[in-house]
Amino acid sequence: MNDRNQHASFARVGSAYYPVLVAVFTALVIISNVTATKGVEFGPIITDGGFLVFPLTYVIGDVLTEVYGFKAARRAIYTGFAMNVLAALAFWATVYLPAADFYPNQEHFENIVGAYTGLIIAGMAGFLVGQTLNAWSLVLIKERTREKHLWARLVGSTFVGQLGDTLVFCAIAASVIGITSFGDFVTYTAQGWLYKTIVEVALLPITYRVIAFIKHREPTYQSVPA
Repeated sequence: MNDRNQHASFARVGSAYYPVLVAVFTALVIISNVTATKGVEFGPIITDGGFLVFPLTYVIGDVLTEVYGFKAARRAIYTGFAMNVLAALAFWATVYLPAADFYPNQEHFENIVGAYTGLIIAGMAGFLVGQTLNAWSLVLIKERTREKHLWARLVGSTFVGQLGDTLVFCAIAASVIGITSFGDFVTYTAQGWLYKTIVEVALLPITYRVIAFIKHREPTYQSVPA
């Protein structure tokens, strides 16, 4: 068989590394949705608290897709989605539990959970679209480049995935965090996409090292020559 007919190589998910990556991925998604309930403004820059950790979900998503392939990455995406739904259900159940006499924050807790639920809808819609586009485009590029040009796969998939994620998320989340004018919405969307893309590009050296580390230690990963 010649190289032209060979598919890109991916590892199987049976090792210890895959579940650890999925666990970190899921935790980052939940954390980013909770922190996103607060709108944040730095002068002309409008964003939300999710900017602190959300870009890292795409870093982990890139590692999962590059090493394990699209189906394995999609499994992680669905796991993250399911755990966020479970978190929202647990929060709402807690809202309706009778508050103790000494607990003074029932109203504040309800407000946060209400905002979190709106952001769950926005975040999961954007998350499913963005992460799927990210994984799909990375695998598509890898099918053509094999083990070469990892930077092109990571940057290209980030550009596409973050654009889809940000457009969908911001369209739903803007009103949840209090953005009402079209100008602020455009600023919120454009700055969010630009920021997340820049962070992922800046983290490329770390992403490279993590991918190389896992590929080297995954017994089922066999590189296909370009």
